[in-house]
Amino acid sequence: MKTKTLLISTFAVFTLLMTLSYNQLNANDNALNKFEKLGLYLDEHEQDYGKYGKDSARCVRNLSIYIEYYRQRSLEHAVEPWRWVYHNCPGARQNTFIHGAQIIKYLYSIEEDPQQREAYVDSLMTLYDKRIKYFGREGFVLGRKAADLYTFQPNNVMEIYEISERSISLEGKSSSADVLLIHFHSLISLVQAGLKEEYEVLEAYDRAMNIIDHVMETEPDKRNQYEVTKGNLEQMFSPFASCENIVQLYQPRFENNPNDPELLQKITEMLDNSDCHDEELFYNASLNLYNLAPNAEAAFMLGRMEQENENFDKALKFFKEAIPLYEKEEDKFTPYLIIADILFRQFDRYSDARRYALKAADAQPDNGRPFLLIGEMYGATARQCGDNEFTERVAHWAAVDKFKQAKRVDDSASIQERADSMIDTHKRHFPTRENIFFYGFEEGETYTVECWINERTIIRAR
Repeated sequence: MKTKTLLISTFAVFTLLMTLSYNQLNANDNALNKFEKLGLYLDEHEQDYGKYGKDSARCVRNLSIYIEYYRQRSLEHAVEPWRWVYHNCPGARQNTFIHGAQIIKYLYSIEEDPQQREAYVDSLMTLYDKRIKYFGREGFVLGRKAADLYTFQPNNVMEIYEISERSISLEGKSSSADVLLIHFHSLISLVQAGLKEEYEVLEAYDRAMNIIDHVMETEPDKRNQYEVTKGNLEQMFSPFASCENIVQLYQPRFENNPNDPELLQKITEMLDNSDCHDEELFYNASLNLYNLAPNAEAAFMLGRMEQENENFDKALKFFKEAIPLYEKEEDKFTPYLIIADILFRQFDRYSDARRYALKAADAQPDNGRPFLLIGEMYGATARQCGDNEFTERVAHWAAVDKFKQAKRVDDSASIQERADSMIDTHKRHFPTRENIFFYGFEEGETYTVECWINERTIIRAR
């Protein structure tokens, strides 16, 4: 209890001494009117007396007094000595402006008069301009200015946009995440008000995403912050991300620089994110990008586009080119399976189709889809592989074997349900007991299904 009393007394004495010291230092100053006391102005007629102003001793002492109050979080007592420093020796310390922003925000928070609160916002904006004048870093400081204007005067949209635009143009890839978000939000508001064009949203989005990707790649400690901003930007951009808008923006650039890898990457990513795969620009940009730097993802995407356009020969070419470009064997599963499907359904090349399906099964041994596909092929060609009522049905035994194999390797609900359905369907095509007996066979015997299938199975009746 004595210690606590002593601490309180010490601080009280300190406060008294500081107040007396400050009053003595400024006894001869002219009184300020109410606006000057509560607001701040930028004196365009300031005379340069050096870092510590005309009265360096008073500057140093007022610096010491306000800083001590600031450290004690006694902002109400810090106001007057800080104001003196701000007006008389602003170049002494950059912290005068950093601390000053917090002091003005404190005064704003305790003020009830709406007009005076607006005056504080004006003072805060002036403080940032003055900070730039004395300590530079215009781009960064304008970013802080835009953020505070957005906080205190969110309806001042055009000024927020202009300040943040200037900040981003100066800071470039060092732009703050909150400034990117504020700028984009203000731009969209201006577009909705008819004061800006939609294409400017696309350009701003493209620039912001490049900055975010750069920061996330080069500064891992900032990744989470910029990732959140990226998600917010994507959500705001969504209504403007029409295929027509994207093509309108990038088609002329593509025609001027058809082999610029950075541009091609932007075009393909933006069109891909907006599901604009049918656009000719998407295909052309993807093809040029692939030719410049072949990679598995690009080859696969080109294969998909050719498949959707029913150019199956070209689709097979790209899928086959993608396979050796994948580093992980498991990633080859999908192109293997797609190749098998195309060979089966479009070219009736059943043996080749089965070979690729088995490659897919090797790539992902716990995936049942390749065996479902092989079973489907067996059932589809059953009649082709027989010459009588009995042999035209035996391939369905082999088909059911594959469906059961799919169930064994893959316990996912979708595979289990699909396999069960296929088993039920193909069992109905088994030979009857009479048919089996008529052709000289018995249930439970082994049987080799001939033709391209060439697999041993067990004789079963439906």
